[in-house]
Amino acid sequence: MPRFTISRHDHPELHWDLFLEDGSELLTWRLSEPPDSDQTIAAHVLPNHRHVYLDYAGPVSGNRGTVTPLTTGHFEWLIGDPSAKTIRVRLTSEEIHCECELRQLNADGWECRMHPV
Repeated sequence: MPRFTISRHDHPELHWDLFLEDGSELLTWRLSEPPDSDQTIAAHVLPNHRHVYLDYAGPVSGNRGTVTPLTTGHFEWLIGDPSAKTIRVRLTSEEIHCECELRQLNADGWECRMHPV
């Protein structure tokens, strides 16, 4: 099963990164708030990140803050694929068991909602 990570990143402002493994790259969304259950969160799609961020903790080069993983685990595709406008995945880690729905609102604006399972 592919892996996911949710990390806290403090640059350029505090946000949370959601990484979904897609081969050798990570599909990435910046979440404006911590991903709490049944709350809709503003999200922005970011360029794919390197695989290293699934496990990385520490400073980001170029004075781009610090990354702290909050949870990492495996996920299953339920709806969509990396190019879809609606994506639903089941996230499973020691800390969370939920379905995560990402919906594209416009060119770079998305929303994210976590549903407990």
